[in-house]
Amino acid sequence: MKYRFLSILLLTLIFSCSNSDDGRVKNPYLPDYGFDTLGQINMSLPEYNGLQFPGGSVVIHGFSINGFVIYHINGDQYTCFEITDPNHNVNSCSALTVNGIFATCGCADENTYDIVTGLPADGTEGEYALKAYRIEVNGNILRVYN
Repeated sequence: MKYRFLSILLLTLIFSCSNSDDGRVKNPYLPDYGFDTLGQINMSLPEYNGLQFPGGSVVIHGFSINGFVIYHINGDQYTCFEITDPNHNVNSCSALTVNGIFATCGCADENTYDIVTGLPADGTEGEYALKAYRIEVNGNILRVYN
Protein backbone atom coordinates (compact mmCIF):
# COMPACT_ATOMS: atom_id res chain seq x y z
CA MET A 1 0.00 0.00 0.00
CA LYS A 2 2.84 2.36 0.89
CA TYR A 3 4.60 1.71 -2.43
CA ARG A 4 1.40 2.16 -4.38
CA PHE A 5 0.85 5.59 -2.79
CA LEU A 6 4.46 6.62 -3.49
CA SER A 7 4.19 5.39 -7.08
CA ILE A 8 1.02 7.42 -7.69
CA LEU A 9 2.60 10.50 -6.09
CA LEU A 10 5.75 10.11 -8.18
CA LEU A 11 3.78 9.69 -11.42
CA THR A 12 1.69 12.75 -10.60
CA LEU A 13 4.81 14.85 -10.06
CA ILE A 14 6.45 13.63 -13.26
CA PHE A 15 3.46 14.36 -15.47
CA SER A 16 2.66 17.73 -13.88
CA CYS A 17 6.13 19.17 -14.51
CA SER A 18 6.95 20.73 -17.84
CA ASN A 19 9.69 22.97 -19.21
CA SER A 20 7.57 24.33 -22.06
CA ASP A 21 5.86 27.73 -22.16
CA ASP A 22 2.57 26.21 -23.32
CA GLY A 23 0.87 27.02 -20.01
CA ARG A 24 1.60 30.73 -20.05
CA VAL A 25 -0.93 33.20 -21.32
CA LYS A 26 -0.14 34.24 -24.88
CA ASN A 27 -0.63 37.88 -25.77
CA PRO A 28 -3.09 38.02 -28.69
CA TYR A 29 -1.86 41.45 -29.80
CA LEU A 30 1.85 40.72 -30.30
CA PRO A 31 3.16 38.12 -32.76
CA ASP A 32 6.12 35.96 -31.77
CA TYR A 33 9.02 36.76 -34.08
CA GLY A 34 12.17 34.74 -33.53
CA PHE A 35 15.41 36.74 -33.62
CA ASP A 36 18.93 36.72 -32.22
CA THR A 37 21.30 39.69 -32.18
CA LEU A 38 24.32 37.37 -31.76
CA GLY A 39 27.35 39.66 -31.25
CA GLN A 40 25.94 42.84 -32.78
CA ILE A 41 25.49 44.80 -29.54
CA ASN A 42 29.01 45.81 -28.56
CA MET A 43 28.94 48.28 -25.67
CA SER A 44 32.39 49.54 -26.67
CA LEU A 45 30.78 51.19 -29.70
CA PRO A 46 29.52 54.79 -29.27
CA GLU A 47 25.86 54.01 -30.11
CA TYR A 48 25.67 51.58 -27.16
CA ASN A 49 27.78 53.63 -24.73
CA GLY A 50 24.74 54.41 -22.55
CA LEU A 51 24.57 50.75 -21.55
CA GLN A 52 27.94 50.88 -19.80
CA PHE A 53 26.48 52.77 -16.83
CA PRO A 54 23.64 51.84 -14.45
CA GLY A 55 20.47 53.72 -15.34
CA GLY A 56 21.37 53.90 -19.03
CA SER A 57 19.16 52.59 -21.80
CA VAL A 58 19.29 52.13 -25.54
CA VAL A 59 16.50 51.52 -28.05
CA ILE A 60 17.47 49.18 -30.90
CA HIS A 61 15.39 48.88 -34.06
CA GLY A 62 15.61 46.24 -36.79
CA PHE A 63 14.78 43.28 -34.57
CA SER A 64 11.46 42.05 -33.21
CA ILE A 65 8.26 44.03 -33.95
CA ASN A 66 9.16 47.71 -33.41
CA GLY A 67 12.50 47.08 -31.76
CA PHE A 68 13.42 46.73 -28.12
CA VAL A 69 14.82 48.73 -25.23
CA ILE A 70 17.71 47.52 -23.09
CA TYR A 71 18.05 49.03 -19.62
CA HIS A 72 21.20 48.64 -17.46
CA ILE A 73 20.15 47.98 -13.86
CA ASN A 74 23.64 47.50 -12.34
CA GLY A 75 26.69 45.31 -12.74
CA ASP A 76 25.80 42.59 -15.24
CA GLN A 77 22.04 43.03 -14.78
CA TYR A 78 20.05 44.23 -17.77
CA THR A 79 16.42 44.12 -18.80
CA CYS A 80 15.12 44.00 -22.34
CA PHE A 81 11.56 44.62 -23.53
CA GLU A 82 9.69 44.96 -26.80
CA ILE A 83 8.78 48.59 -27.54
CA THR A 84 5.32 47.78 -28.84
CA ASP A 85 2.29 48.37 -26.62
CA PRO A 86 1.19 44.88 -25.52
CA ASN A 87 -2.41 46.04 -25.10
CA HIS A 88 -2.99 47.20 -28.70
CA ASN A 89 -2.97 45.55 -32.09
CA VAL A 90 0.26 46.36 -33.91
CA ASN A 91 -0.28 49.64 -35.77
CA SER A 92 1.34 53.04 -36.24
CA CYS A 93 0.42 54.30 -32.75
CA SER A 94 1.36 51.14 -30.82
CA ALA A 95 5.12 51.83 -31.03
CA LEU A 96 6.43 53.03 -27.67
CA THR A 97 8.56 56.12 -27.12
CA VAL A 98 11.09 55.81 -24.30
CA ASN A 99 11.61 58.74 -21.94
CA GLY A 100 13.71 57.97 -18.84
CA ILE A 101 12.47 54.71 -17.36
CA PHE A 102 9.04 54.93 -18.97
CA ALA A 103 7.81 54.01 -22.43
CA THR A 104 4.54 55.48 -23.75
CA CYS A 105 2.46 54.55 -26.78
CA GLY A 106 1.23 57.13 -29.27
CA CYS A 107 -2.40 55.98 -29.17
CA ALA A 108 -5.16 58.09 -27.61
CA ASP A 109 -4.99 56.18 -24.28
CA GLU A 110 -1.23 56.88 -23.95
CA ASN A 111 -0.50 53.58 -22.17
CA THR A 112 2.75 53.83 -20.21
CA TYR A 113 5.11 51.08 -19.02
CA ASP A 114 8.16 50.86 -16.76
CA ILE A 115 11.18 49.66 -18.80
CA VAL A 116 12.94 48.32 -15.69
CA THR A 117 10.17 45.90 -14.69
CA GLY A 118 7.98 45.84 -17.82
CA LEU A 119 4.90 46.52 -15.71
CA PRO A 120 2.18 48.98 -16.75
CA ALA A 121 2.12 52.34 -14.96
CA ASP A 122 -0.95 53.48 -13.04
CA GLY A 123 -3.79 54.37 -15.40
CA THR A 124 -2.62 52.10 -18.22
CA GLU A 125 -5.47 50.25 -19.89
CA GLY A 126 -5.18 46.52 -20.60
CA GLU A 127 -4.04 43.35 -18.88
CA TYR A 128 -0.60 42.73 -20.41
CA ALA A 129 2.87 43.85 -19.34
CA LEU A 130 5.70 44.50 -21.80
CA LYS A 131 7.00 41.49 -23.70
CA ALA A 132 10.38 40.50 -22.23
CA TYR A 133 13.29 39.16 -24.24
CA ARG A 134 16.21 37.08 -23.05
CA ILE A 135 19.53 38.85 -22.65
CA GLU A 136 23.05 37.46 -22.10
CA VAL A 137 26.15 39.41 -21.14
CA ASN A 138 29.62 38.35 -22.29
CA GLY A 139 32.11 41.07 -21.46
CA ASN A 140 31.12 44.12 -23.55
CA ILE A 141 28.89 42.07 -25.84
CA LEU A 142 25.15 41.74 -25.25
CA ARG A 143 23.05 39.07 -26.91
CA VAL A 144 19.28 39.58 -27.08
CA TYR A 145 17.08 36.81 -28.41
CA ASN A 146 13.60 35.39 -28.37
